Parts: sequence; C-alpha cells; structure tokens
Amino acid sequence: MGLSDDKRVLVEIASLYYEQGNTQEEIAQKMNFSRSLVSKFLAKARKDGIIEFTINDDSARPYRGVEEQLKKKYRLEEVVCVESTDRGLQVKILGIAAAKYLSRIVKSDHIVGVSAGTTVHEAAINFSKQHQLPNVKFVPLVGGMGMEHITIQSNRVCELFASQSGGRSVELHAPITLDDKEAKEILIRQSFIKNVFDEAEAADIALVGIGGTPIYSTLTSAYLSDQVKVGSEYSQDKIAGDICYNFIDHHGNLAKCDWNDRVVAFDLNKLKEIPRRIGVSGGKEKISGIRSALAGRLINILITDEKTGRELLND
Repeated sequence: MGLSDDKRVLVEIASLYYEQGNTQEEIAQKMNFSRSLVSKFLAKARKDGIIEFTINDDSARPYRGVEEQLKKKYRLEEVVCVESTDRGLQVKILGIAAAKYLSRIVKSDHIVGVSAGTTVHEAAINFSKQHQLPNVKFVPLVGGMGMEHITIQSNRVCELFASQSGGRSVELHAPITLDDKEAKEILIRQSFIKNVFDEAEAADIALVGIGGTPIYSTLTSAYLSDQVKVGSEYSQDKIAGDICYNFIDHHGNLAKCDWNDRVVAFDLNKLKEIPRRIGVSGGKEKISGIRSALAGRLINILITDEKTGRELLND
C-alpha cells in the first residue's frame, strides 16, 4: 500500500496535528512513522486540499463520528468503520480494511498472532505485497478445523500473510478440539504445542475475528449442532459469542461449557496482554460477540461496519 496515497492516513495525521494539537514528534510515535514522513504527509494533505481552514475528511472518513464515539465509549485505541453492505461483500470489505490497518502499524521485527475465519482470511489475501517485512513472524492462535475448513484455518492464514509480506509463519500442529479436558491438558504441555503458544505470548499485535452467539457460530455448525440443541450451557443467555474459538459470556469472560474445556486455543487472559489487539467483525449476528469482547477488554482496536458500529453505541 502506498501510504502517501491513503487518504485515511492523511486525514488522521492532519486531525492529530491541527485539531488535537499533537506535535509532529508525537504523531510520529503514535503512527509508527518517522518525523520527516509526518511532515511530508502534512504537506501532501495541504496540497491535496484536505487541509484548508478545516479538515475536509468526509470522503475519506465518512463514519468518523461513529468511530470517535466508539473509541470514547469503549476506551479503544482506534476504530475503523467501513460501509455496511450484504454479508458476502461485507467480509471482503472488512478484510481489506484490516489488511490496510495492519500494514500501517506492523514493524519489521514484530510478531503477529492470528486467529482463523473468513474475515481474517480476507485480510491475509489483501495484505499488500508492496509492504515487504522479511523479519515479521505470523503465529497461529488456534488449532485447525480439518480439511473442510482448511482455507480459513489459522495455519493457512499465517502462511498467506507470510507469503504476501515476505515474512515468516509458524505452524500449530493441533486440532481445534479434543475428546476431553484431560486429553487437552496433556497435548498443550507438549513442546511442539507449548512453543507456539509461547511465541504467541510475545506477540506485538493480535488480529482476531469475533463470532456471534452459538446459533450463528461456525463452531456449532461444524462440531456442536446437536449439543446446542439440547445443552443449556450453550444458550444465548450464557454465551454471547466467540473469540479465538473460545466461547465468551456477556461480560467477555471465558464461558463455562464443555467446548472451552476441550478447545486448543490461545488463553484469553494472555490475549489481553498483547499490546495491540485488533478485532475485525461485523453484521447483526456478531453484535453480541463484539460487545462482549469489548466489555472484557479482549480487543483494543475495532474494525467493523457502520451499521454494526451504530448498534454498538445503542444500549
């Protein structure tokens, strides 16, 4: 991605400088740019007419008002809202936005933890090949869901990111779920599993999808459909959604259910220790999951669509 051509970045820098009173040095630290590059961007913003007596950002950030309200309400570092559209196209638009955002903040020596799913997969596909980062490492945060879902599982998504960026990826050789809690406890103590999750703990950035309630979740359709029908532990009252394939309650805590005892996925308490945690998700069926992830501080950066963003502002 050519950063100088990205109006969102120009508008953000102009706003920080002219509206919020940040110095160029402060902006450089916040945006992970050099001070000289910030100066060049301000000059380009003036040349392109973004800066006059006010900042004309309606075309570049049409949902800025929603973004700022969400930042304030949920104490987020940053929010990116995109156009709301039909489900199929929405996933692609959200993925592109996540790819652009990640390319802006990732540094050459970063470790990036990555979950699974269609939206995160779209982010990997759309990560610009022009943004080469040979020392970046992508680490999976969840086990695999088998051949049926191979294109969107965490290992594959990490491979795609590494291919697009010129970086490296790590593989987690484990299924998404095991037969019982005891089997999981034995497996995660094995060095070939533990070493991957240890690397994930050192991540600078996490990019994760957020799922909705069990009736909408890909987990339930693939593994839990019968249990959801008969099991009260998977009711919408008890489970709001999932993140890194861990079911969470409406407070953003790990839900008490058999699935969470057996799932091979990154620990949510350790997820909260990763400095930048990007949640990318949108759509009516995902609102309860997103809201819960925000309540539990599981993410501190949100990429969503405008309608979902407005719904999150309504309590």
